[in-house]
Amino acid sequence: MWPNKQHSLGWVFVSRMIGIICFLIVVVLANILTFYVSNPLYHAGVDFLNLNFWLLILIGIIIFIADIFGALPFPMNLPAPIIKAIGSVFIIAFVLRVFEWVDSATGNNIYHYFWLLSFVIVPVVFIIVLLAGYYEIICDLWAKAKIRDESDTVVHASASNPAVSVSSPKSWDDVGAELRMMLYDIIHRFRDEIKRR
Repeated sequence: MWPNKQHSLGWVFVSRMIGIICFLIVVVLANILTFYVSNPLYHAGVDFLNLNFWLLILIGIIIFIADIFGALPFPMNLPAPIIKAIGSVFIIAFVLRVFEWVDSATGNNIYHYFWLLSFVIVPVVFIIVLLAGYYEIICDLWAKAKIRDESDTVVHASASNPAVSVSSPKSWDDVGAELRMMLYDIIHRFRDEIKRR
């Protein structure tokens, strides 16, 4: 669900698509096996899977979109935590349906308690996933800025005096140049990702 920052956009796209295709194959095989397996519990499980098929597909698509955004460079990865948080809400909805199905199959009454507890769990999980996603983005930006500052210090020190590190304050022209380079890098990365496909 959480893509590795070292993986490319193409790798994330292909791996998540393979996961969705494998899920579809499992659903088809489970439905075919209902003709050969006479276990009522298995039939009830396959019926539950069929009833919640579109919810599971929706969860897969939401997580897929979040992973695609998460693989993009800053600032285009900013929507990823929001989409992941929305996906976590749908996952909780599916877990509640699992408890409801277990209640109907066993006759226990645990679904009612989890349903009441979900009014607290859903916002808490949403906020935790959202904050964790943005914390990960901020940590990634800090790490990149630290590496950039260290490399700038080394370059300045070697240019002037190897024993003394020199860093000059940035002007607005430097900031504009860095923004132009960032936009160029983003467009260049998109072009490379499209060529890899």
